[in-house]
Amino acid sequence: MDQMKLAKGLGWFSIGLGLTEMLAPEWLARQIGVDEDRTPLLRAMGAREAATGVGVLMEERPTVGMWGRVAGDAVDISLLAAALKPPHHEKKRVIGALGMVLGVTLLDVLCARSLQTAAA
Repeated sequence: MDQMKLAKGLGWFSIGLGLTEMLAPEWLARQIGVDEDRTPLLRAMGAREAATGVGVLMEERPTVGMWGRVAGDAVDISLLAAALKPPHHEKKRVIGALGMVLGVTLLDVLCARSLQTAAA
């Protein structure tokens, strides 16, 4: 797949995920297996996710935006890894969410590296 098409697709994905985190944090918390009291954190993560997506879509060559996505992925991975510790979380769901984030992170890194290499 063309790196620019992938970047734009990931930008739209960020906006969609960010809106979900901001508008339906309780639902998302249940889906990923964390307590619904995490909704303020999910809303903040959603704002970051949506802003990063907009940044990717606005850049002509979104190398910086894609590395921003990678940085956001690192935050998401850290928070999901921390959610594995408390006994009141649904570990299987958290592990599933962590697996999905790791998969998207791989795409983000590959795309960012490809854009960076192409610009050099």
